[in-house]
Amino acid sequence: MDPETAHHLSMAGLRTAEATGMLALASPDHPELDRPVEVMGLTFPNRIGLAAGLDKEGNTIDALGRLGFGHVEIGTITPRPQPGNPKPRLFRLIPHEAIINRMGFNNSGIESGVENVSRSRRYRGVIGFNIGKNKVTPNEQAADDYLICLRAAFPVAGYIAVNLSSPNTPGLRDLQGAEASARLLETLKREQEKLAAEHGKQVPLLFKVAPDLDDAHIKDLARVFRDGGLDGLIATNTTLDREAVAGHPRANEAGGLSGKPVFRKSTDVLAAFAAELGGRIPIIGVGGISSVEDAREKIRAGASLVQIYTSFIYQGPRLVREIARDL
Repeated sequence: MDPETAHHLSMAGLRTAEATGMLALASPDHPELDRPVEVMGLTFPNRIGLAAGLDKEGNTIDALGRLGFGHVEIGTITPRPQPGNPKPRLFRLIPHEAIINRMGFNNSGIESGVENVSRSRRYRGVIGFNIGKNKVTPNEQAADDYLICLRAAFPVAGYIAVNLSSPNTPGLRDLQGAEASARLLETLKREQEKLAAEHGKQVPLLFKVAPDLDDAHIKDLARVFRDGGLDGLIATNTTLDREAVAGHPRANEAGGLSGKPVFRKSTDVLAAFAAELGGRIPIIGVGGISSVEDAREKIRAGASLVQIYTSFIYQGPRLVREIARDL
């Protein structure tokens, strides 16, 4: 089946199974998965979460939570709805347990996402909002888009992750430059303080970075994040590197590569950031985790929490429960 069609059918199936009680029978509560951990001032039921990209609209949270995820990150969500890039835009590289996507932030907009999250009733884990800018918004005005999303999501979000690293929105990764990141972080932190006073609660602010960063860039960004008071870091997004899948007929498709082939590169970037940050900023490790040992290695490299996405597509909920128990 076409991967994107399969995705939509699967998510619809999960929602139906949850609404009718069938999912409760197939995947009952797992109290043995409760391994509470405090990170960024939030209590996570366990260390394993779902990375952004699977539940873009935040309309499947209760069902996904029942499968064992301690946190669910929805999005990427933009201020205004947008259709994303032309299809086809999602490709399986099955021998590598990998995916290439160039979805392009297809979503129904921040207002719809907030409404969907407000309707979730059962989930007791942490909900993260992954926010981005609209494709038509120039980088010079990107902060305006992020501010719109920050203000809208703040009342219902557990944390808010700023996506600077998707390769599928033209020019977005330019915001990962040290100067651009510093300006954006300063703007968002000022707004975060105002919103915290207004709503009587603090919502941590995280940045999500790419795995395609060299050592000098990592050092510069780590300094920006330390000096700017960033609350958390997500390392990493998908990669543009195709060396690990060279020879596959889909290897040259445009977009970001995720899954097993990105594990080493992503973990090396995580470890480099951890060394530079010295424990001052918590890190969520994501990228290529496909086993309990992979999750352990992310933790050893400096992550406080981990996320999966592609391996969930290939292996299903069993992996979520195995990692939750082990960590």
